[in-house]
Amino acid sequence: MPSGTILVADDDAAIRTVLNQALSRAGYAVRLTSNATTLWRWVSSGEGDLVITDVVMPDENVFDVLPRIKKLRPDLPVLVMSAQNTFMTAIKASEKGAYEYLPKPFDLKEMISIVGRALEEPKLRRPEPEADGGENMPLVGRSPAMQEIYRVLARLMQTDLTVMINGESGTGKELVARALHDYGKRRNGPFVAINMAAIPRDLIEAELFGHEKGAFTGAQHRSSGRFEQADGGTLFLDEIGDMPMEAQTRLLRVLQQGEYTTVGGRTPIQTDVRIIAATNKDLRQLINQGLFREDLYFRLNVVPIRIPPLRERIEDIPDLVRHFFALAEKEGLPPKQMDQSALNMLRQYRWPGNVRELENLVRRLTALYPQDVISESLLEHELSQPTVTSLDEETGEPVNLGASVERYLNTYFETFGDALPPPGLYHRILREVEYPLIGAALAATRGNQIKAAELLGVNRNTLRKKIRDLDVQVLRSAR
Repeated sequence: MPSGTILVADDDAAIRTVLNQALSRAGYAVRLTSNATTLWRWVSSGEGDLVITDVVMPDENVFDVLPRIKKLRPDLPVLVMSAQNTFMTAIKASEKGAYEYLPKPFDLKEMISIVGRALEEPKLRRPEPEADGGENMPLVGRSPAMQEIYRVLARLMQTDLTVMINGESGTGKELVARALHDYGKRRNGPFVAINMAAIPRDLIEAELFGHEKGAFTGAQHRSSGRFEQADGGTLFLDEIGDMPMEAQTRLLRVLQQGEYTTVGGRTPIQTDVRIIAATNKDLRQLINQGLFREDLYFRLNVVPIRIPPLRERIEDIPDLVRHFFALAEKEGLPPKQMDQSALNMLRQYRWPGNVRELENLVRRLTALYPQDVISESLLEHELSQPTVTSLDEETGEPVNLGASVERYLNTYFETFGDALPPPGLYHRILREVEYPLIGAALAATRGNQIKAAELLGVNRNTLRKKIRDLDVQVLRSAR
């Protein structure tokens, strides 16, 4: 167990007491203060082996003090706490040189673990903090699920690691990719996005890598591809699960060798791009179906980030509504508010279209209704509009699970033509059904495995084994 003196700065006496007790039990010496001035005096005099501090202090914002601390003592780890819990708070903490950012309330065991890890690490000089990135809010939400995403993004900002973003349609995958670019080390380079599902299959390679004049019918001149356009910046490959196999092979070669050739070209071109991929599909299922290369998956899935659907972060709905009202007002629409009963109704809705659906609803309410305050009755009228239901094409009846599976299998077999799928189809299909079933049960119970096991009618140990074997993401509600 590492030892040392921990300097704790927080104007909340209860927080100071809790941290003092926890750190003392862990074997550390602790010094407590309620202001930034005393903290700076201790640090400047050489005291302390690690700092734990809140952002907002009575006399000074710690983000103003942190650059001075890092300049004077670059090897001193600083853990920043905050109850503001926004994306920009996490990014600022990273930019100013903080070792770690923790949103309040935090887990004491996690805090002690981070302290131990920080004190055990070699004392290496950290890079000077970057300039302030401004107060524009690219991501909105203070829920536990979003807090974890903010922390991961903050750690990734000064790296070029390849990132795979997974999430349902409408959750904001491109926003996360843009945030990684706009606040990262490649911010001065281009951000180039390409949607694999929106490009004809026979044109994807030319779109990605460019083509030479005469490379194919209609190629009247040389054209640069997205890799060339993104040189020095970030290439965002959206809906990567829809990339055809032949293009996957060429992409894998680029990732392995760092170079590519244009369609019809022979001279290798060096590439300098950061790859961020995104999908709303389960790529592991596509691998089992022979539709996605496993080696490409591991090349892209260096840092996986799962964006939660809106139904798993309903605590963020009020913030999102205010954010979208503010955006609409900036675009010239009249200012609006939403009363509490209407917000409560939004929390009960399932949001199949996720954040995009909420944004469209807010814009529609702003444009169509003259009332300054959106009431529950107005909202009920909008949410009661007919929604699209999946129907059987022949009978017009709703499609049940059995019919859906049968249709899926028919389409699946068609993709192999006269050949047969790889062996093991029975277990693959069961696994594909189990994964969304267990995921839906965990989402409905807010990550409570006891309730989820009861809902499914299985033993809790069986559920735990399934979660581990299927690698199901577990959302844990805030305590």
